Amino acid sequence: MSELVKSLPSPTLSWVQSPGSDTYKGYLFKWTNYLKGYQRRWFVLSNGLLSYYRTQAEMAHTCRGTITLATAHIEVGDTCHLVLTSGGRSYHLKATSDVECQHWVAALQQAKANATHLMHHSDDSGDECPVPQQDRNLTQGALNTLASKLDDLNTCNELIGKHGAALQRSLSELEDLRGHSDGTDKLKTVNERATLFRITSNAMINACRDFLDVAETHSRRWQRALQYEREQRHHLEETIEQLAKQHNSLERAWREAPSAHTAEGAGSNQERDDSDENEDTEFFDAMEDSPSFITVTATDHSQHKRSGSNQSIMSGGVPTEWSHDDNDLSGSNHLQLRRTRRSRIPDKPNYSLNLWSIMKNCIGKELSKIPMPVNFSEPLSMLQRLTEDLEYCEILDRAARCDSSLDQMCLVAAFSVSSYSTTVHRTAKPFNPLLGETYELDRLDEYGYRSICEQVSHHPPAAAHHVTSQRGWTLWQEITIDSKFRGKYISVMPLGSIHLQFHSCGNHYVWSKITSTVHNIIVGKLWIDQSGDIEIANHRTKDTCHLKFSPYSYFSRDVPRKVTGVVANSEGIAHYILSGTWDDKMESAKIVESSRGCGGSEGKQKTVYQTLQPKLLWKKYPLPANAENMHFFSSLALTLNELEDGVAPTDSRLRPDQRLMEAGLWDEANTQKQRLEERQRLDRRRREAQANQALEEGQEIEGYQPLWFERKTDDSSGESSYVYRGGYWEAKDRQDWSQCPEIF
Repeated sequence: MSELVKSLPSPTLSWVQSPGSDTYKGYLFKWTNYLKGYQRRWFVLSNGLLSYYRTQAEMAHTCRGTITLATAHIEVGDTCHLVLTSGGRSYHLKATSDVECQHWVAALQQAKANATHLMHHSDDSGDECPVPQQDRNLTQGALNTLASKLDDLNTCNELIGKHGAALQRSLSELEDLRGHSDGTDKLKTVNERATLFRITSNAMINACRDFLDVAETHSRRWQRALQYEREQRHHLEETIEQLAKQHNSLERAWREAPSAHTAEGAGSNQERDDSDENEDTEFFDAMEDSPSFITVTATDHSQHKRSGSNQSIMSGGVPTEWSHDDNDLSGSNHLQLRRTRRSRIPDKPNYSLNLWSIMKNCIGKELSKIPMPVNFSEPLSMLQRLTEDLEYCEILDRAARCDSSLDQMCLVAAFSVSSYSTTVHRTAKPFNPLLGETYELDRLDEYGYRSICEQVSHHPPAAAHHVTSQRGWTLWQEITIDSKFRGKYISVMPLGSIHLQFHSCGNHYVWSKITSTVHNIIVGKLWIDQSGDIEIANHRTKDTCHLKFSPYSYFSRDVPRKVTGVVANSEGIAHYILSGTWDDKMESAKIVESSRGCGGSEGKQKTVYQTLQPKLLWKKYPLPANAENMHFFSSLALTLNELEDGVAPTDSRLRPDQRLMEAGLWDEANTQKQRLEERQRLDRRRREAQANQALEEGQEIEGYQPLWFERKTDDSSGESSYVYRGGYWEAKDRQDWSQCPEIF
């Protein structure tokens, strides 16, 4: 069941069949518009008509719309989704469960079959369509005229047959009477009958011409009416787009409005529905999402210590509390080692393409199932984007040397935030990996780690990732991407857990990713936001960290992209406060005292923490020069698609459409992308056919098995996921890729 339906209120009555009748009633969620999204409506199916009302009580006086099933097309989508198309208009509906959706589909198809049968056997079936009286009279008049002309044609046809037969008899008689005295009379009769035949033939020709003229005249009128309807529909689409532009302008106006409007807007905002499907309230929750604590910096420390700490923060240096190597965060060694790899890629071509023209028919669908050209992608696969989480791997190197598990938790939290810093300008979609596609990143010499990813499932798309570092840590994850297009924005929800274990102390950390949202799909500049909560748990010590990514709000006075967090021990006692932004830096401040304050929203008291001066945990590297023309790639991202010797034949670097796109050959890349996707569909059908054959023969069915990963249950968390089974790096050393499938 989709997240959308879960977030909407569950109806008290979802499906009713009236006893002794073919009437069905129940609640469904209907797509209304780009601002309101899906709304619950009461539907009634009766006599081949599907009518809907805002509420059940509204049936007595107001019908919101009616769909004629006899001429409707019923399409069943995924996740309880169905689409009815009638009269050039599509109705997107959702049920609350798969079973209920199947009931509705069965009833709709049966009602459509009955209505179609009645339409073919009843002269009055056309009266069900709500046609205006004037148009109905004009149409009926045209049909009567054509019928009259057709009667004239039938009469002329009968006369031609009659006079033609008489003429034939006269000619025969004339032939028999050659040489007789009465031949003159017979010749006169033949001439008269020939004249009648000619007159009748001319009348037939004129009647045919009249019939054709009437048909052509009304055909042109009907074509004009059809063209008018098309223009009206186009005008309606333009009107909707103009409304979207006006809405966008209002949003910009609010963004630049004086702070006096902020208090008024925030005050009324608390009464609004916080459903993430209601776009009217999408950005009006800043006051609700404020942290549940207040931080006060302690004042009983020397000025020298405060200024020293501030210098460390402003300069990006490493606080002495965390520093074990003067080069850990300075980045000098980091940049020096990267100079041996490429530092630029070809500039992105300036191709204009309307995203809305492609996405407007995909509302409510999963993003991975929407066929999209490479124009909306970046030349990296999802496997490479997962690997990009290692941009700030030195944070984990420092965490591996920590003696305190709480200090280590702070660094792990900073690492979890740092993975989002590369997305701030990256609104393009990565390539969906093919099933069995892999990606390796061997940075053993530079940074001491090796990384391997594999696409282990295609629907739903899932990738497994494993990283081993010689500097004391191992990271693994299995991520399934659930993405939905909501009309005005795209939500990307990574499902799955990230595991991190340190070798020396055995601390095992687990956390999940948050939701990413790309806004302004209809109009305006695309921008991305990260929002949600991250819970990091140390399964060995039971320490926890709660991170909150505040969604962007026009009415908030806080810094955009704000992240706050609290690190607590196994007893729930807070020891550190974390603060910063996911696109710049994170800091930690040690708590020295806590107390209950007042003044919280809705009368709730907030905890007041007195802390020491903050210490810098992580700071973002600057982007390379000319990054705006290179898809805003970071220094690491620029090297991810660089060709290397000895990689597996399934490696993302070797994917032809991705390489062509990076080279700026987008038309050729689109051709290759279609070829690869069609080949993948053929492979899936072949596997399904083999599975069906095995089922018929009573053999055991074994689904697709990844090459380098296997499903196991984690002892600490108890969850089942794909983990690295080993063998990849050994196969690379031997250059034995005989097990790898041909996917490109």
